[in-house]
Amino acid sequence: MAKVLAALRHHWKKSTFGACLLGWGGHWLYGKHCDNLLRRAACQEAQAFGNQLMPATMPLKKATVFLNPAACKGKAGNLFEKNAAPILHLSGLDVTVVKTDYEGQAKQLLEIMENTDLIIVAGGDGTVQEVLQEPGLLRIMAAFSKIPIGFIPLGKTCTLSHTLYPESTNQVQHITNATLAILKGETVPLDVLQIKGEKEQPVFAVSGLRWGSYRDAGVKASKYWYLGPLKTKAAHLFSIFKEWPQKHQAALMYVGPTERPPEEPEEKSSRPPLYVRLYRRLRSYWSSPKEFPHEVAPEDWEELKLSTIELSIATRNRQLDLARTKDFMDICIEAESVSKGEFVHRGSQKMREPHMCPEGSQCIQASRCILQLPEGTEGSFGIDNEEYEAMPVEVKLLPRKLRFFCDPKIREQLLQAVVQ
Repeated sequence: MAKVLAALRHHWKKSTFGACLLGWGGHWLYGKHCDNLLRRAACQEAQAFGNQLMPATMPLKKATVFLNPAACKGKAGNLFEKNAAPILHLSGLDVTVVKTDYEGQAKQLLEIMENTDLIIVAGGDGTVQEVLQEPGLLRIMAAFSKIPIGFIPLGKTCTLSHTLYPESTNQVQHITNATLAILKGETVPLDVLQIKGEKEQPVFAVSGLRWGSYRDAGVKASKYWYLGPLKTKAAHLFSIFKEWPQKHQAALMYVGPTERPPEEPEEKSSRPPLYVRLYRRLRSYWSSPKEFPHEVAPEDWEELKLSTIELSIATRNRQLDLARTKDFMDICIEAESVSKGEFVHRGSQKMREPHMCPEGSQCIQASRCILQLPEGTEGSFGIDNEEYEAMPVEVKLLPRKLRFFCDPKIREQLLQAVVQ
């Protein structure tokens, strides 16, 4: 024992390095063990759903999973197979996985959508938007909006997960909790933004649109990876050296909030028999023509000239309110007069909260707006963290268009807020 202690003291550098390596290895193994315990507990809970008795004539529920294996730097496929796939299969669902890492999926999508009871998006914000932008979905949007959607956060940026699930620092726990929430069946309605250019097909977003200097600088932060945690501040600091002050000028036309109609019941009556439908059609054909309805009052548009450092148009999905009587989106026009220090500090905050509206900004509530950009405007929009060319666009709110599965605790909190 004395010889061992003497050797350790003589080679203290190697001993210190070995002790650190041993401690790190023990911590890593303990973390893996805890992750396995979380997976086992989640699988046992999912098996309880799969063991439930059901009538022999009732078909299995069919779930279509849109998986983006390229998310999270190519780790999403492995994360899904280890943490989410066992839970889905043990629950008794008939699971079909569609990988979104190749083009030309519209035909396959149309074939499986009609036979799907629920949709699961496994990836990040880009995967959600990619599924919404699929050409096949644009043609069957009415039917698609009636199908509940589950979101399994596997990507680098997962804005929706902050709305649907409790915060968790453990990735395995976050994924398993999201998958179990799909099995529990609680849903919340989310708004969608329809963003349409002059000639382009509409783009759909569940978070919002950003246009301005903070977004442009934040996109370049990954170029300074070698600076570690300082890369975000460096990107905004170097942006100041290239151009200052940074202003974005445009014209904005908008319509105010709209009254929220009563929510339709989720379960609709079954389709009437053929003879009933024929009778109704004949009666409507031979009946006297109805009087033309009164003309609808023209929309009250307001126009605003703006000069801002950044403009954002966001849904209210981050601040869900089931008792809200009006439907609207938030338009935030940030003041252009900010100091260089404030620009760098606020840029770091916006990396965590992209659609935050700082104090001193002009906030507008609208159900529809038109953004006109000066001719020759360069730059890009950030739509749900995906980059699009900046151009004049019309943004329309589609209130409560989609229903997403959420954690029962989140829904309970929302319902308690309604009662209060």
